[in-house]
Amino acid sequence: MSQLNVCGGCNAKIAAGNLDKLLEDITPYKRDDIVVGFDKKDDAAVIDIDGKTGIIETLDFFPPMVNDPYLFGQIAAANSMSDVYAMGGEVICALNITTFPLEDDFDILREILRGGNDKVTEAKASLTGGHSIHDHVTKYGLSVTGKVALDKIWKNNTPHDKDVLLLTKKLGTGLITGSYNQGLVTEENFKACTDQMKTLNKYARDIFVNYDIHAATDVTGFGLLGHLSEMAGDDFTIIVDSKKVPILDQALELAGEFLYTSGGQNNRNYLGGRVEFYEDNFALSEVLFDPQTSGGLLVSVDRETADQIKNDFKREKMDIYEIGEVKSKRFYPIIVR
Repeated sequence: MSQLNVCGGCNAKIAAGNLDKLLEDITPYKRDDIVVGFDKKDDAAVIDIDGKTGIIETLDFFPPMVNDPYLFGQIAAANSMSDVYAMGGEVICALNITTFPLEDDFDILREILRGGNDKVTEAKASLTGGHSIHDHVTKYGLSVTGKVALDKIWKNNTPHDKDVLLLTKKLGTGLITGSYNQGLVTEENFKACTDQMKTLNKYARDIFVNYDIHAATDVTGFGLLGHLSEMAGDDFTIIVDSKKVPILDQALELAGEFLYTSGGQNNRNYLGGRVEFYEDNFALSEVLFDPQTSGGLLVSVDRETADQIKNDFKREKMDIYEIGEVKSKRFYPIIVR
């Protein structure tokens, strides 16, 4: 069976600056039962069903970032479902979205779909159909439906002053996957990266829901700093402790050799003057701007809650990292020290 051509993941997303321009003159009709829409740049839409329960709707798909079809299906599905988990929800069902070249081996597509189905099944959700069309580039993802109690929705822009920031996965997936096929990444480090990407954020969410989460998002195509910028909003400054930020092995080295991604440059250009770096360290900044595929959950909680959550993660032998804190508004929305 043939392998996939690598050209994407969340690095394939349209730049945030371009999206802002595209959408600035588009004003959707606002129904009263739409609790969260794209006007707030949150992770997914939430629809009020009965005054108590919200339905979460989200969609994500992209071209491959790995050449193994089954692995690609797993990663794409995990990434697609992540937005539901980032809002505190439970995944109910999903629909496949795929494009595939007419002339390619359809066993490749079968393996992609098998990988996606296995992840949806792992999430204890149902794959209920989908849509496929012929295209010259393979792309795959899911349209996902979840549910959440309306009084338990996590939003991405509601942190509290003096909150602690916790992150559940390491950074650098764009740098690692983009350099692997050039022979610049070891098999061990590539496997560590892909194992992380195919891990469902369900398991972190299942711990977080036991606590008062002030704000939450998942770290994907806009990089850590892009998602922190959304979290800081207009009212707060987020201070990142660069020594505590978890980074995949070799990612920092690759960035130091200027093997950066186009998506990372888009993120850097978009954030412009919104970030102050205490130290002039291009490699580190590149990792912080790097687009993440199926990245971790990022939550903002008070200090006491953070300590309890870290103990729970340790008990379950799951990784979690304290990377910074929320402060009252300074000149810069983000400070990296």
